[in-house]
Amino acid sequence: MNMVHKLLSGVVLSSLLLSGCTSRITDKEQYSNFLFDYNDLQEVTTTSGEKSMRWVSPSWNPSAYDTVAFKQLEFFPEPRPDDRTNLKTLEELQAYMTLSTKNILSEKYRVVMNTHLAPAGSRTLIMRAAITGVSASNEGMHWYEVVPVAALVGSVTAVTGHRDQDSELYVEAEFIDAGTGETVAKVVRKVFGETLENASQPVTANDFKVAIKKVGGDLRAFIR
Repeated sequence: MNMVHKLLSGVVLSSLLLSGCTSRITDKEQYSNFLFDYNDLQEVTTTSGEKSMRWVSPSWNPSAYDTVAFKQLEFFPEPRPDDRTNLKTLEELQAYMTLSTKNILSEKYRVVMNTHLAPAGSRTLIMRAAITGVSASNEGMHWYEVVPVAALVGSVTAVTGHRDQDSELYVEAEFIDAGTGETVAKVVRKVFGETLENASQPVTANDFKVAIKKVGGDLRAFIR
């Protein structure tokens, strides 16, 4: 085998080893500190077949509550729009996820904006949720770049500007028992949107709408 053949074989082997290695879950160094505690999170497969990091109290009983206090998904930290993800996109993404979440919660619970609006005697859950990151990564590569919401995706780079990229949305949420103040469930999830053609393609809210419906379906199954 000559030197050129060896080099070509090495390149092909490296490509095969790297393909399909994109992480399907949020890594610990990507946690945003939005949640009060990240202990005991375990990787699970959701009803939709997606991966997630989750912890659920042994006492969790979704039917033990009749009200959920939830206003909207927050951005954490505060976002700074750029040329690739503008303010309109961020607002649309936040509004779409908030509406989807409220619609699903309202199938089982009374939804109020805060605990002060919960009727006397109600059994209330508090839901805290936030979009903690937006990113784009080289599709099928071992390395990727996650950009916190504070910076967004303006600095995302690819090995080549023409390589397909995965659009990724990072979400963290928890349910808190309003009566005891104890967290009863928490989740950290990496949501995959549409594939982007290259590192210059703008990220839009539409890129995530199908994926957000999956997230909603998993929430529906979790509180059933």
